[in-house]
Amino acid sequence: MKAFTSLADIEALERRPLAEVAPLRTPYGLIRAAAERFPEREAFTFLPDADLARAPRRVSYRELLAMVHRAANAFRALGVGPEDSVALLAPNTPEAHAVLWGAQLAGRVCPINTLLQPDHIASLMQAANAKALVALGPNAELAVWPTALKAQALHPCALVPIAVDEAVPGLASLQALMAAQPDTLSFEPDLNPDRVVALFHTGGTTGAPKLAQHTAGNEAHTAWFAHAFYGCDEHSVEVNGFPLFHVAGAFVYGLALLAIGARQVLPTLSGMRNTGFVQRYWRFCEREGVTHLACVPTVLASLLGVPVDADISRVRAAYTGGSPLPSELAQRFEATTGIAVRNILGMTECAGLVSIEPLLAPRTAGSAGWRLPFTEVHAVPWRDGEARLDERCAPGETGVVVLRGPHMSPGYLDATRNAGLFQHGWIVSGDLGHLDAEGRVHLTGRAKDVIIRGSHNIDPGLVEDAFLTHPAVAQCAVVAEPDAYAGEVPA
Repeated sequence: MKAFTSLADIEALERRPLAEVAPLRTPYGLIRAAAERFPEREAFTFLPDADLARAPRRVSYRELLAMVHRAANAFRALGVGPEDSVALLAPNTPEAHAVLWGAQLAGRVCPINTLLQPDHIASLMQAANAKALVALGPNAELAVWPTALKAQALHPCALVPIAVDEAVPGLASLQALMAAQPDTLSFEPDLNPDRVVALFHTGGTTGAPKLAQHTAGNEAHTAWFAHAFYGCDEHSVEVNGFPLFHVAGAFVYGLALLAIGARQVLPTLSGMRNTGFVQRYWRFCEREGVTHLACVPTVLASLLGVPVDADISRVRAAYTGGSPLPSELAQRFEATTGIAVRNILGMTECAGLVSIEPLLAPRTAGSAGWRLPFTEVHAVPWRDGEARLDERCAPGETGVVVLRGPHMSPGYLDATRNAGLFQHGWIVSGDLGHLDAEGRVHLTGRAKDVIIRGSHNIDPGLVEDAFLTHPAVAQCAVVAEPDAYAGEVPA
């Protein structure tokens, strides 16, 4: 698949059948194909700490596939079946990847934020029907194990530590369970692309569980097409410091690279929270021959505070998503480092990706790029608190962004929570935005934040952007103020 440079490239690809363009419709199929094609190529370079003199742990694709097989076999041996889940409470490590993809073969996986409170973790596990909890064991860097013990006490199930510094008395480690299994699958997996294989929580860090279902086909779709936007191939090397409970770490920057046989540098147990690693970021990039950076805007801002003290000429792009990308930040990063910045729009409910700015197309201020192939993204009018799905906004006209396609989740595990988001085959994102004349997606705010002055809808994000262009303004928020005449006015 050639790299995308325009919407026309995407539309040309769509003139071929999806089954021909993307014949592998499961994460396992993508990983297995990469391992068969590049068995000795590195899949992961795990940095044990921020010491440049310390040798990293290197895992080949052949080893990764064997780990996935062993993990799947171990979960089946623990009694995990197709309707059961394996909860994962661990950072982005090779073992955690084995759990993420192996659990999808045995049943389902439910990766959980390690910063959540134990009662919230337990409620997610109960909703997901978790038969096992795999958690990072005791270690000096990241204290996940005490939280895991409390969560497992609230939702009793098999507790499996990922061994790091020390063994846990009375419990077999994940590594030990995997070592007891063959490196080929001991059962026939269900590789139906429409099967639900993962449950990703979304909606914040408090409140009732809200688990988005992913099918194998959802995850494979986003992963397979991403590299044509990124300009990646099997020789690419990416820094992926994102956790696997987030769709960015798992799919946007994770499976997307595994699908093509590329390499990921996983920076220590605490990822981008490791200040020592961040301080030596550019030197690690030089040592590992990094070509792509996985970022969010706060990471870009942090890296601007790190002097470029290494040869980073191989680094081609910094991709960022998760929150709006200020144009001034992107310009400053590009001017300081010489690295191109490109934007991503994603949602948990569509396996992480809605649209991407291609590396080989110019960066457009405010744009989140073009939609994925074989998907639809539109801006539709928002009236009376509803998205008008049968109408379309003109190019440049603000509406609420809606989407559908093979990457779209079948809905939340609790179907009563689907209202307002999953409607008539569409995801109604709740984001305000527009498509420009070239088909790029632009987000400007949230539909629920619309200020209605008289009959005129005002997007507060656009007003904020105007203020933020002034050099004397550091931060700005525009909100609705009640008005006796106009109903609401911006303040």
